[in-house]
Amino acid sequence: MADFSERIIEEFRANDGTVTVAGFGRSLVLLHHRGARSGVERVTPVMGLPSEHGWLIAASKGGAPENPAWFHNLLAHPDTVIETPDDGEVAVHAERLEGDTRDAAWARFVEASPGFAEYERRTERTIPVVELRRR
Repeated sequence: MADFSERIIEEFRANDGTVTVAGFGRSLVLLHHRGARSGVERVTPVMGLPSEHGWLIAASKGGAPENPAWFHNLLAHPDTVIETPDDGEVAVHAERLEGDTRDAAWARFVEASPGFAEYERRTERTIPVVELRRR
């Protein structure tokens, strides 16, 4: 998986945010995050949907029973940076969405890509949605 992510990151940066691997196009952002315990800096490609205040990202992890590590890292260190296809590097603050706001945001992911509905079917957890608000 690390090699796959590295290929995506390299292509994103080489092509101004366009990624042909797996048909991602310009739907990704590169999420910079720091390990909750280790403090190690990491970069993870995630689907980013534009929102009123920034971008929405979903901690789907392909429907795995646990949340992705980056989600825990954002809870511990919510001020971070993303790389976007249109705006380059942007300073953001991560805010976990709850209740109806989360549900409406999740519906946007399902509408954008049917894979998200499949991820939801694979897991018993409620998949968290995070808004990355411009700082």
